Amino acid sequence: MGIVVTLAFAVSATAVLSEVWSKEWKTLLLSLQVTAPFLHVGGVLFMTLLSWPIALHFFRMNKRVHQVCLLGVYLSVLFSLYLVPLAMYSPCIREAGTLGPKPTLLGHRGAPMLAPENTLMSFESAVEAGVDGLETDITISADGVPFVMHDLTLQRTTNVEEVFPNRTHTPAALFTWSDVQLLNAGAWFLSWDPFGTVSSLSPEQRALAANQTVPSLAEVLDVANRTGRTVLFDLRQPPPGHPYRDNYLNITLDLIHTHINSSQVLWLPSDQREEIQQVDPELQQTAGQTASIQELQDNHITSLNLHYSTMSLQHISKYRSVNISVNLYVVNQPWLYSLAWCSGASSVTTNNMLLRDIHTPLLLVTPEQYSVMWVLTDLVSAALIVCIFIFHWWRERGLHFWSGSRQTHKTGPYSKFRTDPVESGRGRWNPFHSESPTRTLISLPLDLNP
Repeated sequence: MGIVVTLAFAVSATAVLSEVWSKEWKTLLLSLQVTAPFLHVGGVLFMTLLSWPIALHFFRMNKRVHQVCLLGVYLSVLFSLYLVPLAMYSPCIREAGTLGPKPTLLGHRGAPMLAPENTLMSFESAVEAGVDGLETDITISADGVPFVMHDLTLQRTTNVEEVFPNRTHTPAALFTWSDVQLLNAGAWFLSWDPFGTVSSLSPEQRALAANQTVPSLAEVLDVANRTGRTVLFDLRQPPPGHPYRDNYLNITLDLIHTHINSSQVLWLPSDQREEIQQVDPELQQTAGQTASIQELQDNHITSLNLHYSTMSLQHISKYRSVNISVNLYVVNQPWLYSLAWCSGASSVTTNNMLLRDIHTPLLLVTPEQYSVMWVLTDLVSAALIVCIFIFHWWRERGLHFWSGSRQTHKTGPYSKFRTDPVESGRGRWNPFHSESPTRTLISLPLDLNP
C-alpha cells in the first residue's frame, strides 16, 4: 500500500508540475545541453559507488533468481548511462575556432537588480555597468506623452494607491502625464527587494532609489543618445476610447526624430510596419516572432527579439546567414548565457549585469575532447566495478570457508585445526569432522566443578 500511495502521489505531482511549469520544462531541456556532460560523469560516479552494496548483496543472496534480477537491473541502468552521450547534443561541443563573438547585453528595463526597474536610475546604472543597449516598455498617456511603464496598471511599481486610491486598477494609459509625474516609482523597490540586492546599495544609492519617478520616453532616449546605446522598446497600443489610439505610432516616431539617431532604435511594433519603414528607413526593424526568411526580408526585418526557449543553433545560423541578428530574452543565468553564446545569438536582454564578466562559455570542448572524456569515464568506471565485484566474491568466499570451519561443542564453540594424522596421548579423533579421516587435536573446556 505504501508503494501504491507513493506512485499515486508521484503521478499527481508530475501532472500538476507539468501544468504549472509548462514553460519551465523547455528551460530544463535547454539546461541539459550545458549540464548533461557533467551530469553523465556524476551519474557514472554514482553507479560506480553503488556497485559496492550491489556486489555485497549479490554474493550473499541464496536464490539464483534474486541474483539475476538484481544484477540485471543494475547492469541495464549502468549500460544505459554509459551510452547516454550517444543521444546528447550541445552547441558548446564544437570544433575549435568556430565560436563566434560573445553576445552583447541589453539592460532589461535598465538594471533592475541595481535600481528600481524602468527608472532613470536603472537606465543610468545599466550604462555604467557596460551594457550595449537598453530595453523598456512604452505607454502613451491620456494627453499623448509616451512614458516608460511595463504593466498595464501603475499598481506594482508606483504608489498610485496612496496618491490616487480610487484609480488603483485604472489602466496606466488613462492617466495624464502630469498625474504620472506625481507618483513615486522607487520606494516599492526598497521595500520588496525583488532580487535581494538592496543590501548591497550604499546609503546614497538607497536615498536616490527612494525618490525615483516614472520617466518619459524622451528622457530614456536622451540617455541612450548621450551614451551611444541602442534602444529596444515594446510600444503598447492605447485602449479603445483613448484619444491617441490611432496615431500613437506617429507620436512616438516624432519623439525619436527629435531625441536620437533612428539607427540606434530597434523598432519592435508590428503595426503599420511598411508605412513606418517608408517614413524612416534607418530604424532597425525588429520582429518578435520567427518567420520564413523571405517573409522577414519582405518586411525589412534586420533583427529578431525572441524568448530564449526558442533558441536553436540551426535557426540562429540560418538567420545570421542573411544578416538578421537574434536577441534572446530574458537571460539571467551564466549557463543560459553560455548556451546563447554557443548558439550564435547576437545579444541577450538581461537583468544580471554580471554576465559581462563571463569571458568563455561554461562548457566549450571539441567533439574529440568530449569523446575522450566520455570513453575514459566509462572505462575507468567499468574497471572499478569489476574490481569491486571480484573483491566481494573473494571476501565472501573466504568468509564462507572460515565459517565452515567453525564447529559447536555441546559446552560451547571451538575452532578445529587440521593436523597431521598422528595420534597423541592427549588427542583423540574428532567426532564432528566428517570431511576427512585425519585425526585432530581438540581443546576441551575444563570443568572444575565436582
